[in-house]
Amino acid sequence: MPRILIKEDVCKGCELCVYICPKHVIKISTSLNAMGYHPACYTGEGCNGCRSCAMICPDVAIEVFRDVKEDNKGNE
Repeated sequence: MPRILIKEDVCKGCELCVYICPKHVIKISTSLNAMGYHPACYTGEGCNGCRSCAMICPDVAIEVFRDVKEDNKGNE
């Protein structure tokens, strides 16, 4: 199952990831980060691993991880 890691102290809260996510699993936090921005945060489930959020992030604050076993299912 894919998961998203958002480096909250790097995120400037531009919301591009929120708008591009096809599964709507990213939202803007109500708390502030160390730079005084409301960072993006992963809701915890539903990511399909498309990496759209990571590709659009201007601050390179998002990483998407997918299970290697899941990637190899079709190759067996």
